[in-house]
Amino acid sequence: MNQDENIVWHDQTVSREQKQQHKGHKPVLLWYTGLSGSGKSTIANAVEAKLFELGCHTYLLDGDNVRMGLNKGLTFSDEDRVENIRRISEVAKLFVDAGLIVSTAFISPFKADRDQARAIMAEGEFIEVFIDTPIEVCESRDPKGLYKKARAGEIPNFTGISSAFDIPESPELHIKTADQSIEQSVMQIVKYLQQKQIIS
Repeated sequence: MNQDENIVWHDQTVSREQKQQHKGHKPVLLWYTGLSGSGKSTIANAVEAKLFELGCHTYLLDGDNVRMGLNKGLTFSDEDRVENIRRISEVAKLFVDAGLIVSTAFISPFKADRDQARAIMAEGEFIEVFIDTPIEVCESRDPKGLYKKARAGEIPNFTGISSAFDIPESPELHIKTADQSIEQSVMQIVKYLQQKQIIS
């Protein structure tokens, strides 16, 4: 017998609609993607702070933080990157089901993985936020010294250097950090959420 046959989905007494009404806004997933050093975590944190200020219920899942716990032990091989994003997609879905505005700040370099994350969400609940920062700018920032190590061959499978990054083709939000400030980027995202009537 297949072990999955012994697993049965249990519906919850409190519905998604009730949770949404209780929180006063729609639940969505803001999926930040971009190169290392592009500003994903910085902007995601600033957006969460602004949403908190507006009375929204939020949670931020950061790439490095998740790799210290849930995804501890996963490497940066292509195979483990896929598993890293699969796990975080499922966790993000649970948070959205709880009625939160969830942010994920991960490089998530492969289009197929981002598409899979979108596919498990309800229509309109996945918002891809492309933090579009030229690699030269990312490399000049290099807050963790990773580009320097990657150029020296000390870090294999480094996105943008020795591993591919699939540029988002039609993200809901395209944030060009080389052309605008963090504050302007935050307001671009918040205004989008207001226009889509996700928040008031």
